[in-house]
Amino acid sequence: MKFSCLFNLKSAVILSLFLNFSIVSFSQTQDKPNDFWEHVRFGGGLGLSFGDGFFSGTIAPSAIYQFNPDFALGLGLNGTYNSLKNTYNSTIFGASVISLYNPIPEIQLSGEFEELNVNRTFDDNAFEDQNYWYPALFLGVGYRSNNITLGIRYDVLYDRDKSIYADPWAPFVRVFF
Repeated sequence: MKFSCLFNLKSAVILSLFLNFSIVSFSQTQDKPNDFWEHVRFGGGLGLSFGDGFFSGTIAPSAIYQFNPDFALGLGLNGTYNSLKNTYNSTIFGASVISLYNPIPEIQLSGEFEELNVNRTFDDNAFEDQNYWYPALFLGVGYRSNNITLGIRYDVLYDRDKSIYADPWAPFVRVFF
């Protein structure tokens, strides 16, 4: 009987503390509106390339959270399809984490870690089909004007044999709304 009385008292105290903190938390969210979505900006990239028997299409949406005017952190997705007639097809899917820092409003420094799954199939037997994960770590600098940044980035993990990019240096145009 003592045990059940003690258990009920403990339950009552825990329940009252939980309800008290819930009410305090709820009242704070009612007084101050949630402005999380006011700091989220959306952007991304679209790519289309074609030539003599070649086609490449990319879609890469992204979103960042603008912590303050100087710093933002976000996530991105990437999907690419490449085809060279009678040679190969590739599909590339992945995700990235990006950080942006503006030491002054016109200059934007960026760091982006990207992890891509590369799947290449070859039409002839000269090469073996490939399926592997490829990491990239880009460090970049750009000139920023409002929501558009033009710049260049460098992949410090570049591997000439596995990278989907022809060169570790890549120009970029970044737009966030």
